Amino acid sequence: MWRLIGSFALGLVVAAGPGATWARCEDVIPQARPQNTARDIVGHDLDTITERGFIEFAVYEDFPPYSYQEAGKPAGLDIDVGRLIADELGVEARFQFIAAAETVEADLRNYVWKGPLIAGRVSNVMLHVPYDTNFACRIEQVVFTGQYYSESIAIAYSKADYPDDPPVPAYFRFDTVAVENDSISDFYLSGLAGGQLRANIRRFPTMAEAMAALNAGEVMAAMGPRAQLEHGLSETTALHQPPLPGFAVGRWTLGVAVHQAYRPLAYAVDDAIYAGLADGRIAQIFATHGLSFHPPER
Repeated sequence: MWRLIGSFALGLVVAAGPGATWARCEDVIPQARPQNTARDIVGHDLDTITERGFIEFAVYEDFPPYSYQEAGKPAGLDIDVGRLIADELGVEARFQFIAAAETVEADLRNYVWKGPLIAGRVSNVMLHVPYDTNFACRIEQVVFTGQYYSESIAIAYSKADYPDDPPVPAYFRFDTVAVENDSISDFYLSGLAGGQLRANIRRFPTMAEAMAALNAGEVMAAMGPRAQLEHGLSETTALHQPPLPGFAVGRWTLGVAVHQAYRPLAYAVDDAIYAGLADGRIAQIFATHGLSFHPPER
């Protein structure tokens, strides 16, 4: 699931403000927009969504604590954020669970502005989209908005192995650490100190499996996104966020994506998320799931 950060993962930069955004866009060649013809435009506008009574969100499958199915029903942080948006719009929330492609760009093409070549369909809104100004400038077919959470890299560890001194990356020259395979944590640790940590890195298909290994005592620590680590903590493990020297992407913002032809929908979704941040409902969603909330810098 780490390809969520996609091709811009190792160089993520969040703009300081509108001026920075436009300055950055001057150096970016955007992709061609759809031409506003029946063949190019897919999806639904806000009036259609309101009239039919439901809005559909694209969410990633098998991605706890964000989006997954529990007893056949949608569950997770992103699911609850989608329901909050739907409540604000006065419609029902529906969810399309999607498999992650190789890049975020491919997911946006398949599920926001064009549609997949085989099976599947576009949704009205895609949740859990990493925000990056360079990417937003280049992918003009999509409106990136509704930032609702700031995710960051952390380290979970065995309290028995580190009773007094939580581990920092340099410890993994000697101690074992679990990561999700091909994640930015994997890349970071593999390249740290001239590759001296590589022998102690244990790679797993998902962060959930990495945390299961930590809780089972198979490794001494795990490194990855804070929310995923928190979700997997047990009574024997804890979490902290030490300084990460040389880490290019230690923190990023999550938001939503909407087809560029439906800006009124994008504005309405952004207003709904802003209201949820302002009155504490989004923070309460995280608390209900037993997770800490870190608001975005809006």
